[in-house]
Amino acid sequence: MPLKYKQFFGVAVLLFAAVGTVHAQSNDLSSSGVLLDRVAAVVNDGLVLRSEVERQMSTVSARIQQSGQQLPPRNVLRQQVLERLVLQELQMQRAERLGLKISDEMVNNALTDVAARNNIKFSDMPATLEAQGINYRDYRDEVRREMTLQALRQRDVLARVYVSPREVEQCIAKRNAAPGADNEFNLAHILVAIPGTADEKQIAERTSRAQAVYERAKKSEDFAQLAITYSDSGTALEGGALGWRKAGQLPSFVADIIPTLQAGEVTQPIRTPSGLHIFKVLEIRGGQAPALVSQVHARHILIKPTEVMDDETVRQKLTQIRDRVLKGESFEAVASVTSEDPGSAATGGDLGWAGPGSFVPEFEKQLDALAENEISPPFRTQFGWHIVQLLGRRTYDATEDMTRNRCVSQLREARADEETEIWLRRLRDEAFVEYRM
Repeated sequence: MPLKYKQFFGVAVLLFAAVGTVHAQSNDLSSSGVLLDRVAAVVNDGLVLRSEVERQMSTVSARIQQSGQQLPPRNVLRQQVLERLVLQELQMQRAERLGLKISDEMVNNALTDVAARNNIKFSDMPATLEAQGINYRDYRDEVRREMTLQALRQRDVLARVYVSPREVEQCIAKRNAAPGADNEFNLAHILVAIPGTADEKQIAERTSRAQAVYERAKKSEDFAQLAITYSDSGTALEGGALGWRKAGQLPSFVADIIPTLQAGEVTQPIRTPSGLHIFKVLEIRGGQAPALVSQVHARHILIKPTEVMDDETVRQKLTQIRDRVLKGESFEAVASVTSEDPGSAATGGDLGWAGPGSFVPEFEKQLDALAENEISPPFRTQFGWHIVQLLGRRTYDATEDMTRNRCVSQLREARADEETEIWLRRLRDEAFVEYRM
């Protein structure tokens, strides 16, 4: 099975195909005058080469055929692929101007994760890729490019997406009022882009095009094929596939429409600043059950070793403190004057109610072994030496907390999708692009 790597925003390329935009310094001739490649497009001061277009077309064609879809006309596929490569080139140019760089260590960490998910050793990756006909250096370059694009999107788009407290409260109220608010929708999407500089004639032409695509989709024509042929979105070459989205993850302009549709239905064209959108609901599935988690309530005293007090000295000091508490002295009072944990000393060492994963493994292991009100012997963690008292255990319904967290996450994701499309259109509109094929 080919190695797989996470696909980032709108740039859904198969990394094991080792495709990408090649940067050229001046033209497509070597110093000896031998033709090396031909230029497909000039993008500002960079180039997209025809060999890259052909290589990407081969990869995309194979993927479309494997999915059982019919290939669009070759000229349509070529234009979609070329436009994607132009957008990639523009993003890489911006990343270079901003000084965004992905270090070798970061690439190695990503590839180690890829290796683990494919059940092989990191050291075996070059040979495994070679057996699949893939050049390891090209593979690394493609992973680095995708990580660069992700970092750029984080800087230019995601970091600027703001969700207000009022929006979060409205999301929670809406969920509580609608039992099906956690339903998930498997969606596909077509965008007919409208440039910000479009005149009335261009807007009318684009609107007519979107309406025609909608009418064909409504008549059950293959939506993926329509997306490959007509969509201006970054997901066009994947048949417009967006994957599974909860209602709260939907862009705000369609959040009230999608939940009203049945599987197989499509939306009418919806106008936004980036253009006209058409969505199709492929499947619907139910939401999650209430989230019940086990929690513990504890308090502790932390003392850190120093040059003056070594580990054994600190351990003995905590043993004496524990003995004092066992003889009746107030744990809270002792913690407030001796604990070196700035986050809990002021409250007598109280850590509040916490769920699994809240503490480091050594700390959780001690808590798991304690009975209620029991105090542990001194033990070591990365933070220093502790004694901890278990105050209670409970099963807690964390549904409301998780709902709040999901609302924040989903509102950000929903807004990020539309903001990303606008950002990409702006990059494209502001660029100098000359097609040569």
